[in-house]
Amino acid sequence: MKKEIKALFAKSPGLNMKAKEIAKKLDVVDEHSYAELKHFLFKLTEECFLEKQGKRYQLVRAASDKLIGTLQIVKEGDFGFVTLKEGNLKDVFIPGKNLSTALDGDIVEVELVDGKRGKNVEGKIINIIERGRKEIIGVLKKNKSSYFLASDDDKIHREIYIHNDNLHGAKVGDKVAVTNIEWKTKSLNPEGIVKEVLGKAGSYDAEIASIAREFNIAYKFPKSVLKEAEQISDVIPPAEIKKRTDLRNKTIITIDPEDAKDFDDAVSVDILDNGNYRVGIHIADVSHYVQPGTAIYNEALERGTSVYLVGKVIPMLPEKLSNRICSLVPNEDRLTYSVFVELTKLSKIVDYQIEKSIINSKRRFTYEEVQEIIETGTGDFAYEITLLNKISKSLRAKRMKKGSINFFSPEVVFKLDQDGVPVEIKIKEVRESHNLIEELMLLANQIVAEHVQPKQNKIIVPFVYRIHDLPDKEKITEFARFVRSLGYHFDPNAANKSKQFQALLDEVKGSEEEAVVNEIAIRSMAKAIYSTQNIGHYGLGFKYYTHFTSPIRRFPDLAVHLTIHNYIVKNSEKNLSLEELEEICDNASAKERSAVSAERQSVKLKQLEFLKGKVGQVFHAVISGIMHFGIFVELSSTLAEGLIKFRDIQDDYFTYDEKNYCVVGKRSKKRYRLGDKVNVQLIRVDEERREIDFVLTD
Repeated sequence: MKKEIKALFAKSPGLNMKAKEIAKKLDVVDEHSYAELKHFLFKLTEECFLEKQGKRYQLVRAASDKLIGTLQIVKEGDFGFVTLKEGNLKDVFIPGKNLSTALDGDIVEVELVDGKRGKNVEGKIINIIERGRKEIIGVLKKNKSSYFLASDDDKIHREIYIHNDNLHGAKVGDKVAVTNIEWKTKSLNPEGIVKEVLGKAGSYDAEIASIAREFNIAYKFPKSVLKEAEQISDVIPPAEIKKRTDLRNKTIITIDPEDAKDFDDAVSVDILDNGNYRVGIHIADVSHYVQPGTAIYNEALERGTSVYLVGKVIPMLPEKLSNRICSLVPNEDRLTYSVFVELTKLSKIVDYQIEKSIINSKRRFTYEEVQEIIETGTGDFAYEITLLNKISKSLRAKRMKKGSINFFSPEVVFKLDQDGVPVEIKIKEVRESHNLIEELMLLANQIVAEHVQPKQNKIIVPFVYRIHDLPDKEKITEFARFVRSLGYHFDPNAANKSKQFQALLDEVKGSEEEAVVNEIAIRSMAKAIYSTQNIGHYGLGFKYYTHFTSPIRRFPDLAVHLTIHNYIVKNSEKNLSLEELEEICDNASAKERSAVSAERQSVKLKQLEFLKGKVGQVFHAVISGIMHFGIFVELSSTLAEGLIKFRDIQDDYFTYDEKNYCVVGKRSKKRYRLGDKVNVQLIRVDEERREIDFVLTD
């Protein structure tokens, strides 16, 4: 018992628990064992291993022990949490009075204090080790006597004072980047210096630039990179063509969104004499033009990914490459890397080849055009498209049967006017034409990842994998409890959870709570990342998986092209080292997270802009989150998320029931749960604070 208690606290040094809570953690149920537990808790206190504060026990810390972590300020609340560097410690809750002069993102030193909030121990910030943000973006304003920055980020909870001498040409109403942030005394505001004027607040270019700066995304290419790109010839040398499989006479097509500018994948299909299908997946050979050591390569490595903001792409590669030389535009010769797969009519892989090639796309299709051909059976290359769709549906059915999970995250599509102002928002519809391309890309990615696996007595080749870990047990249990509150069933202890997930997602499909259930399900999962250590992809149900099919917009795909080519031609001395690939994986995973955040921010800004003229209108919505200060709702028509603040509800007082995902009105007894459908009235749109406020009309 004593060893078990010590092991529990050693594993989680931040624990601060009562004896009964410790008993629960250690599965102590009978009275005899509980008495033994209390005896050893007393002994460990005497031995100065534990200390007791009130009824709670916690680990005794040496005076030299420092708790260091990153502060995250919580929106709508004057408090935050510090995520500690020691991964096995729980986050420390920091109330507003204990934030000191720390800002969101700062690396701080924390001291634990008496008290507890929910599941987290409480602490106070005693030292700012490093400012997390080198610059903060916002709008320059002025009160009676001084200038200040109103930050775009609602997690920056104090206005930043700017002395007249530090404006550097900025005017009131400008969107600016402020740097050299200093905050010495909590009684005064932080101070900063204007580093750059991004444009007039609210202008499209200024907003795009500010989002890029906010998430540390480079949106301009260095001159050295542009110069190097301009020196690349558009003409493919005949000597290069001779080295490749010539597919220029084959029927090869591209299928992409209507507004796409870079086309990095194309497809083809043939029926072989034995009745099997030969599917071709042809990917732009960016690696031919972008080699390690060049300025373009180094810049692409740093960027990690292209970023798709509403109405604007911040590309990973200069436009001459991304939109012209590498892009698989129709009726132009293009260098490619092709994966040929021989499949039976039941989608069993019989054989495959991975070859450098040259193609000439015969047609550029949009998803809408392909969907019409699928539905009518007529149109350009209808035979090939119909056959590819048949193969895709078979591959998809086989994948789902093996336990792949088809998460659905609804997306919105904006129609913008010439000034970038949104005039219409639609929810993107995922149809068979989208699935057609997705399944063929998944197939190619699987095959390439498995190809480098060591055969008997062969050495392991350093490689980039796309991995997805098993879900956290606690999060899965919490998810099961949540869906039960909505009337659905999910067994967190089932042997095959992935099939359970898919069954549940199928059950909620088409319902108004579909988006909420999918979102909470995704949150309960680990995040997919890039790694040199393969553990498989849980969500897809694949043992081997990589990213090979989008080298124009993702750096790991480019690295995979280089690695797989050197592996195939047995040119190991040119291989990227394990250390280089690990750096690529870490950087790409981080840049991917930044890109996703920036893209979400871009969508949110356009939703705000679209709704600002609709104050007073009533909308149908679904409750997407519940906190102690209010209810988050997502509009069914635009997926815009806003808040119903309890302080805006005059005739009732609501209490937060965290355990049951709901709030209950003290007077009305009305109960609002996560996933409930409600009608709401738009009462406020604050573009500067990026907030949308509603009130209930039910």
